[in-house]
Amino acid sequence: MLGSACIIGGGIGGLTAAASLAKRGWSVALYERESALRAHGSGIYLWNNGLAVLADLGVLDEAIEGAHYGPALETRNAADEIMASVQTGLGKPVTVLTATRSRLIDGLARACREFGVDVHTDMEGVSAHLDGSVSFADGTEATADLVVVADGVNSRIRDGLALTKSRVGLGQMGTRALIPRTPGVLPDADEPKYIEWMAGRRFVLWTPINDASLYISLVSPRGHPSVAPRLDPVVWTDDFPQLAGLFAALNGYELHWAEFEHITLERWSAGRVAVLGDAAHAQPPYLGQGGGCAMMNAVGLAHAVTVGGGGIPDRLRFWEETERPLIEYTQNFSTGVAQLNDLPESVRTTFVGALGASADFGRNRLRAAMTTPTGIAPFRSAAV
Repeated sequence: MLGSACIIGGGIGGLTAAASLAKRGWSVALYERESALRAHGSGIYLWNNGLAVLADLGVLDEAIEGAHYGPALETRNAADEIMASVQTGLGKPVTVLTATRSRLIDGLARACREFGVDVHTDMEGVSAHLDGSVSFADGTEATADLVVVADGVNSRIRDGLALTKSRVGLGQMGTRALIPRTPGVLPDADEPKYIEWMAGRRFVLWTPINDASLYISLVSPRGHPSVAPRLDPVVWTDDFPQLAGLFAALNGYELHWAEFEHITLERWSAGRVAVLGDAAHAQPPYLGQGGGCAMMNAVGLAHAVTVGGGGIPDRLRFWEETERPLIEYTQNFSTGVAQLNDLPESVRTTFVGALGASADFGRNRLRAAMTTPTGIAPFRSAAV
């Protein structure tokens, strides 16, 4: 064995880190505070980078079974006019598909089992120390050569290590729902696409994720009357009249809202402890790349600590030097897109239209999504 690793958090980043380390010969234990490994959220976008990770871990087919391949990703204004569009799909330079988060989590969990990760549930990590020791809520402790903290945006362990540089609320509240995919809500030509609408200071994302289910995300300013546990179709139809059928379908669902945050750390590691995922680089979901960034960063970590020279702290510094520029670029780009919601309608339509016509903007928007994670083979769409 190359060494021992303790992973705190059984989400996308934690599971990917655990499986990737175990595949490389580490002895890995993963600790999840809930009673089972399960998804938080409804759907997820998987781009070339995330698909390459799943292929490397041998669970690609399982994780994307029944997934949806949208023919285009479109940004539209209040008048339903296309401001920007990216053509997507198998055989095209940009491959993106959408699936349920539960299927992704199940696939990553299977990879962990097959590579011998020792999974513990009902175990909440509360603190970690520079020497690799971890304390849990039940009073027990563990020690490892490497500790990976991937316990989410409200990480107690990150805060206990005093790594946070800034944590900024964006003044925008988001919610998401998984509803049946039924005909007639959108025109037939639009129904299979990925479409995001911006109107007023609000945002709606339409995402088919398989033949039966539709993933919907809503964004509204903090304090706006549309931020409510029960959606009011009238309030939302004021800005998005073309989506009246969607809001009628959402009426009756209980919605849980949370404010988007931009988190920046002074460093991604301290001693033998590394922090990744939302605990390190939370971003608003306007690019649909938060999960992919967590996966590629986890693989980069596993590669760096396996092949790097020096002790664990030296390898973690090398990991951060290698991975942070691209992850942070994507994080900042997503926050910049979020700020488009604050522009007046006519200004936004002109500005986003100009951006949509720019090849450089398209490449920059997808820079992380189209990057092959460090230490693994690139994704090829023909492999699906």
